[in-house]
Amino acid sequence: MSTRDRDGRMTPGAPEDRSRRNFVALSAAAGLVAVSRPAAATVPETVERDVEIRTADGRCDAAFIYPAAGAHPGALIWTDIFGLRPSMREMGRRLAASGYAVLVPNLFYRTARAPVFADISAFSFQKEGDRARLPPLTGPLNAAGAAEADARAYIDFLDAQRQVDKARKIGCQGYCMGGPLVMRTAASNPERVGAGASFHGGGLVTDQPSSPHLLVPKIRARMYFAVAASDDARQPDAKDVLRAAFQAAKGSAEIEVYAGTQHGWCVPDMPPQAGTPIYSRPDAERAWGKLLELYRTALA
Repeated sequence: MSTRDRDGRMTPGAPEDRSRRNFVALSAAAGLVAVSRPAAATVPETVERDVEIRTADGRCDAAFIYPAAGAHPGALIWTDIFGLRPSMREMGRRLAASGYAVLVPNLFYRTARAPVFADISAFSFQKEGDRARLPPLTGPLNAAGAAEADARAYIDFLDAQRQVDKARKIGCQGYCMGGPLVMRTAASNPERVGAGASFHGGGLVTDQPSSPHLLVPKIRARMYFAVAASDDARQPDAKDVLRAAFQAAKGSAEIEVYAGTQHGWCVPDMPPQAGTPIYSRPDAERAWGKLLELYRTALA
């Protein structure tokens, strides 16, 4: 078990500290290397900690991953519907190796500790029984104000860590259901969030008064939206509504449809749906490059 102080922070020397002295080799051994990386000699040592964060609704279990030396811009990863698991930890490790102090929370901490899904390989959105597992997880998070309160707690946690350079803005990225959460985070923390990226985000534009696109006037962060072709086919006007909202608010946003991609294409362990592979390594690599460029230029 982890050693934590009363505020949920890991204490130095906690037994779950895991130094990443050979980042590429460890990742390959875990079977989670989804993308190419620079030569091992150029990858900094990183540290991964399991932490707990005090929120308005309890304690959230999370992974905190950062370069072993120095202070760095903070980054928050909102996961997809399958939550905090090895593939999302791997994204956190890769981002930390690029020079960021990364927090990957368990979005569903109100219901269960991570990993909520022990094995997603056989999950199918076409199966009623599988779909029935999701509302108990997403319901509490979708309650009015819940995501915003969580985002504030996560940012406060990052800002309390010596590994985070508080003079620089925080980045925020989200996948699938995490896309709208990025917008809610940026809108509710405009003074702190400098960049936000949504990858195949779902429900960015709806006809409800709570639609994320209506938050655009509150967002000061530079934003990037990577849209799945399958999502664009189902809702072809969403990108135009989103783009118009940013133009009207004089905000900064790039919106790009990735041709030929399926919803979920950036996540390496996304299970095939109806026999169709979801993950697309070349497109995921291009999206990752866009993310790093966004963070490099916006987190000043």
